[in-house]
Amino acid sequence: MTKGIHTLRYSDIFFAMYIDNGTSCLHRNHSHVLVYLHSGELEINERGKITRLHKGDCAFIRKDFSVQMIKQAYGGEQFKAVFLLFTAKFLRDFYNRLDRSTIPREVKRDKPSLYKLPSNRPDIVSLFESMTPYFDSDIQPTDELLQLKMVEGVYVLLHTDKNLYASLFDFAEPWKIDLLEFMERNYMNDLSMEEIANYTGRSLSTFKRDFKRASDLTPQKWLIKRRLEAAHELLRKGGCKVSDVCLDVGFKNLSHFSKAYKQTYGTAPTKIR
Repeated sequence: MTKGIHTLRYSDIFFAMYIDNGTSCLHRNHSHVLVYLHSGELEINERGKITRLHKGDCAFIRKDFSVQMIKQAYGGEQFKAVFLLFTAKFLRDFYNRLDRSTIPREVKRDKPSLYKLPSNRPDIVSLFESMTPYFDSDIQPTDELLQLKMVEGVYVLLHTDKNLYASLFDFAEPWKIDLLEFMERNYMNDLSMEEIANYTGRSLSTFKRDFKRASDLTPQKWLIKRRLEAAHELLRKGGCKVSDVCLDVGFKNLSHFSKAYKQTYGTAPTKIR
């Protein structure tokens, strides 16, 4: 086996095996993820809060989340993990099969996007340990088996905390993510309109329609206005280079930033004291 990371992917489940001492990568989830550590260590940096997963640990990471992950050996064992990716299509199909009378309505989405599940729970161990033999096997699991594992993974979450209904099924009207709240937390990130729509549980057309109800501005104009406000506040405090402020608030082009800033505040950003 060559040095580096070795990944096996089947359907929306993939096994990741990491061989050398460790690596760091910026990870952006386009789908909800349930991860289980078979061995090694996974360090997750959630906006400065560090969570470390070790053998037997399991965590849920929402799709609207960017984290810094370090995968590395631990306790003399290489990194091995199983990831379940819950796509919007899979979750919609799952939700449509649920008995509506059993779905809790008075639930709220937790603010943290990382949810660590209890350790050594029999249902979690049974789900993931039954999949780890495929690490070292040439046998590929059938689509039917993978589908069963995905369903089992959703029930693991729903039986853990009823508030996870609001995260998993965020496309359902009662739990739809608040657009302005999401954009307020992510205005500085380089996200396309399609990505914002996906992260908030909407199609692009629904996102545009819902945003029109929430703001008199278009999404693009709202982002520019919010970035300029953040830049203005940073420049007024002083101690920052204009070029650094430009990048920190989400602008990619200094010339565009300077022109937009002058149009809004009547002076060039270099003149702010």
